[in-house]
Amino acid sequence: MPTATAVKSKPRSKRRPTHRKVSRTHKPADLDLHDWQAALRRQFAHEQRMRIRNVGDDPVFSDFAVTNPASGKTYRVAVRGDARGLNYCTCPDYAVNTLGTCKHVEAVLKGLRRRHGRRLRAGHVPAFAEVYVRYGPQRTVVFSPGTSPSPRLVSLARRFFDKDGVLRDGAHLSFDDFLRNGARLGQEFRVYDDAAALIAEMRDDAHRADQLQRKYGRGGAKAWERLLKARLHPYQRDGALFAAKAGRAIVADEMGLGKTIQAIAAAEMLARECGIEQVLIVCPTSLKTQWAHEIEKFSRRSSRIIEGLTNQRAALYRRDDAFFKIVNYDVIHRDLPAIARWAPDLVILDEAQRIKNWETRTARSVKQLNSRYALVLTGTPLENRIEELHSIVEFVDRFRLGPLFAFKAAHELYEGDSPRVVGYRDLDKVSRTLGPILIRRTKQQVLSQLPRRMDKNFFVPMTDPQWTYHRENQEIVARLVHKWRTHHFLAEADQLRLRIALQYMRMSCDDTHLIDQQTRNGTKVDELAVLLDEVLEDPEAKAVIFSQWVRMNRLIADMLDRRGWRHVHLHGGVPSRKRKDLVAALHEDDGCRVFLSSDAGGVGLNLQRASTVINMDLPWNPAVLEQRIGRIHRLGQQRAVRVVNYVSEGTIEHGMLSLLAFKKSVFAGVLDGTADKVMMGDSAMNRFMKTVEKATASVPQAPAARPDAPRLDAGDETQPGPDDNTKPEPESPAEPSALLGVAELEDLISRGAEFLAALSRQLNHPAAGTDDAGGADSGPRIATNPQTGRRELRIALPDPDVLAPWLRRLSGLWTGEPRRQA
Repeated sequence: MPTATAVKSKPRSKRRPTHRKVSRTHKPADLDLHDWQAALRRQFAHEQRMRIRNVGDDPVFSDFAVTNPASGKTYRVAVRGDARGLNYCTCPDYAVNTLGTCKHVEAVLKGLRRRHGRRLRAGHVPAFAEVYVRYGPQRTVVFSPGTSPSPRLVSLARRFFDKDGVLRDGAHLSFDDFLRNGARLGQEFRVYDDAAALIAEMRDDAHRADQLQRKYGRGGAKAWERLLKARLHPYQRDGALFAAKAGRAIVADEMGLGKTIQAIAAAEMLARECGIEQVLIVCPTSLKTQWAHEIEKFSRRSSRIIEGLTNQRAALYRRDDAFFKIVNYDVIHRDLPAIARWAPDLVILDEAQRIKNWETRTARSVKQLNSRYALVLTGTPLENRIEELHSIVEFVDRFRLGPLFAFKAAHELYEGDSPRVVGYRDLDKVSRTLGPILIRRTKQQVLSQLPRRMDKNFFVPMTDPQWTYHRENQEIVARLVHKWRTHHFLAEADQLRLRIALQYMRMSCDDTHLIDQQTRNGTKVDELAVLLDEVLEDPEAKAVIFSQWVRMNRLIADMLDRRGWRHVHLHGGVPSRKRKDLVAALHEDDGCRVFLSSDAGGVGLNLQRASTVINMDLPWNPAVLEQRIGRIHRLGQQRAVRVVNYVSEGTIEHGMLSLLAFKKSVFAGVLDGTADKVMMGDSAMNRFMKTVEKATASVPQAPAARPDAPRLDAGDETQPGPDDNTKPEPESPAEPSALLGVAELEDLISRGAEFLAALSRQLNHPAAGTDDAGGADSGPRIATNPQTGRRELRIALPDPDVLAPWLRRLSGLWTGEPRRQA
């Protein structure tokens, strides 16, 4: 049984631990970061009733089996003393938290302190010599001579370990000599399992890297020619060789540089040189067919798409002998037992930003996949926050970046004592730390092998009705910004109103039809028509047009139909099995000139048959913008690529440009090593509010609305879904403002409209994405009752204290009764 006995290391604290209640989210002022995290684990040990069984010979200094009833998992704890750093646990948290303790260790110590406190505090040093792993920021192999060291053994150990007992660089290659010669000396010494496994892993890694470099490095042209059916570009060879040599690696090339073929090449090298026989590819549903096609095109290996019901998928894992097995992220949590029995040698994660949030079920399930080798493919490992990168790196090497709490503390800048993040520091250190496992190339770095790209922002004017919508929602945002600045807090209802108002401002920048579904007031479609007249004059030219809003794409489709330009339209409601037909139409049908897409087409699709990318609106995230462009500006593109972004002048879209630039600078600083520190100046929300204020402050006064012009009152806010055709109910004869205050009316109608919009989305597309909403629903949902098997509408109700006042107000609005004064 492995132990982490740290005989020579100084314990972090000799004080007897206290059991005071500490916050899980805010560090107490009198504790440092590590003491706070250790106190949290002691607190967890007191809150969770662990089942503990002594499986050794000694009542105190022994091995204990600790079972957590909540998870049902059992871990083994080795106790060597009362101070942190002396004990060991087999749980994942102990291995990476660098604290020298965990909740399982603390649970055992709690009972031992009560019954054997004096002996426990005295500690235990074994008489025998031992080789063990010290778990800290990096794992190190350590030698301890014990209480009765043999001079001859100590002399032998000096050849392999330094004066601090740490294994010397390169000594792992000849460690068998230490074991063989040490066994002849007659003194008992132990090498624990985790130490032996780590040394074997280091030795295998060195041997594999040397063997692959000699065969596929410089002078290995013949080996590359025989590897795949196609020739790789030099940077692709470098990426594939890097991944294979590392064994567990991240290929974070920008989109369009051919990460798929690099992964296939790396798998082929590992198969030929390391004997791997089973590869699991995990990817989004829409890319499974494309992976199978790419494997057939470039490799001589077999592949199988894993699909069907759970028992059918289990049979395919068990019986099908295909080298590559392809599965989508959504079923990993149900397939874990079958995958564990199959035991893949290599796991490839495509579009791995799917696991950037470690709290999701998908991320937790994927991180339970066990394999000797792992390869992560993502063009956007960092989209908004650096902890997203930590989550992805954790799958490849859980020790690389250390525990998340320490990683965030080391690299996030805060606003005074506030927990709000205002910037990031030491990003170059992150880049250096990831150097051995992450490779990233930008299009700029391999420009000689890629076509040119030209970017242009077109600033377009807004119509008076658009300004009306924009201005009214701008006023709502301004009130909420002021409220937030005053109180530094927004209630859930206010946050919902803020999201809706900001969304309406963005939608108004495209066309009023996106909001009221009746009028058509906007200039972008007309400007687009002029641009397409120029682009499509070339009979070989094709264009891809992106909008976040499905309704905007429908307006564009009407314009294309009137002009006789054939097109296809991809959005979240198109089944994955039909998407390949739309892509094929763009590539193979000369009459199909335009590919319309929501952001459902921003990931994974190859659209390089077109040479013009047109963004009708800007996404919040620069990674999403680059995902769109990367579908066209990629390997295989034979033309210069033209990128056009339509921006409504002086609006929220105009203000978003600076926000996109900041997020892009964070991305570059971490992955490209181009910046050491990035400052927001204020909290993220505060900065965004300032950006919105600055953009809207420059807007000229909108002309007064004509009597017949449509008008959106503040209370008419909704959050439309992809196919939400719900129209507002006729106004009640009673004057609403006589019953409720204006702010209360806005909030009440916002909640009701949001409920109806969410319900409409569930009824029309219960399983589809929400292109127009920009995210998943948090309102009503349709689900199957596991007991009756019937479909039910489920609504998450607020707390009674919140619900009761709203019901009273709604009752007064319905009956026309005046509101009672409080």
